[in-house]
Amino acid sequence: MNNIKDLTILEINDLMQRGDISCTEVIKDTLNCVEKYDKKVKAFLTITPDNALKEAKKVDSKITKRMKINVLEGIPYSLKDVFCTNGIRTTAGSKILDNFIPPYNATIVEKLNQNGSILIGKTNCDAFGFGSSTENSGYFVSHNPYDLERIPGGSSGGSASAVALRMGLFSIAEDTGGSIRQPSSFCNVCGIKVTYGRVSRYGAIEYGSSLDTVGPIARSVEDLALILEKIAGEDERDATTVPCEVHNYIEEMKSSVSGIQIGIPKEYFPDKGLDKEIKNKVLEAAKTFEDLGCHIEEVSLPSTEYAIACYYLTAISEVSANLARYDGIRFGYSDKSSKNLQDFYKKTRSNSFEDEVKRRIMLGTFALSSGFYDEYYKKAMQVRTLLVNEFNEVFKNVDVLLAPVSPTLPFKIGLHKNDPLAMWLEDAFTVTLNPTGCPGLAIPAGFSKKGLPIGMQLIGPQFSESMLFRLGYHFQEATDYHIKKPKLIEE
Repeated sequence: MNNIKDLTILEINDLMQRGDISCTEVIKDTLNCVEKYDKKVKAFLTITPDNALKEAKKVDSKITKRMKINVLEGIPYSLKDVFCTNGIRTTAGSKILDNFIPPYNATIVEKLNQNGSILIGKTNCDAFGFGSSTENSGYFVSHNPYDLERIPGGSSGGSASAVALRMGLFSIAEDTGGSIRQPSSFCNVCGIKVTYGRVSRYGAIEYGSSLDTVGPIARSVEDLALILEKIAGEDERDATTVPCEVHNYIEEMKSSVSGIQIGIPKEYFPDKGLDKEIKNKVLEAAKTFEDLGCHIEEVSLPSTEYAIACYYLTAISEVSANLARYDGIRFGYSDKSSKNLQDFYKKTRSNSFEDEVKRRIMLGTFALSSGFYDEYYKKAMQVRTLLVNEFNEVFKNVDVLLAPVSPTLPFKIGLHKNDPLAMWLEDAFTVTLNPTGCPGLAIPAGFSKKGLPIGMQLIGPQFSESMLFRLGYHFQEATDYHIKKPKLIEE
């Protein structure tokens, strides 16, 4: 039998169901990986070994009694620390929530509990999801498992690192402007930014409410499809969820991809600003799809150049409203030395909000202020409409788009420390999706000459996750990038 940590969800489920391996063994193996690797990559903020082993015994008891277990039952996973967990610390990566213990579970946690998945810990992230490197965490910087001197991506860098090093078979994360896709790309794993409204956001700590999406990170497209089948759907506690059918993604993804029209948006392949190795690998992937029977053609999304400005003005404006609730009175950090209420608010927020958090609150407040609302926020909404219309038009001619995830390879820790604008520009190819609500699937596309992961993304119209999984699955059947591990620290 292969090493436990190299198996897929279906393979582990089959072995447990047959009694060839116990759930306790699976959890212990996962916790051993955490003990071995987390001190190097610093993926976790909180680890829950006692509860994980307790839940594993319950699964083993069912197996002993020859009871059938669900496909995700007993499967270890991690959770980006932006989801409320009843009785377990939830920080959103910020010191202002350092000791916050939620009294309830997010819907995503409830659904995984109902399916018997076992939480092993909560992962590090940029505070409130504000970042592309995990360097903006209020606690520590996470590291890339392929090069410890480089960033794992953000804001879900801890989740991607954990999955890459087999510290759980999957992780649940959040994507507001690329926070699932970019770290997945940088850590050679798979991640899906779902259609807005596909998965409930109830119990997720808000970043940009009209942009936030919840989705999984895993090691294969097949595992992603299994997970999304279980977590997608309408939720009466989240009015933004849509009463749209949840497909049988596993069955549908094995259908042929012959005849699918794939567009290559020329704006995502500029002559300057895109690493040549990334460009070549994504175009090689296009050739692989062509060999699989897909039709490839160039398309244009001319408003792409305005996407970063549109996205950030939208996001930071929503941030300025969403973070007003962190006042130190109802929950989170409170400054005890304050002389009056105004002083209390000032000290509480100044002492516990991280620099990037303060930057986004101030910029967002400015964008919404009297005299600037029409010039900034309203203009961003108009550009958002342009983006939506352009995507709708291009999807009349092609079924999906193929593009890079990031313009650069994983960069050195500290490279953009004093240049926040350069950090924001790292999101050039991911922030276009969230304003439109479209889904995007990030999967491995190969490695650089130095052995660093290179990812690509497949982009489809709203609620086209099934087609994205089909293409991703067949690409992984034709290649083996997702199972290669050059320079991974465990090797």
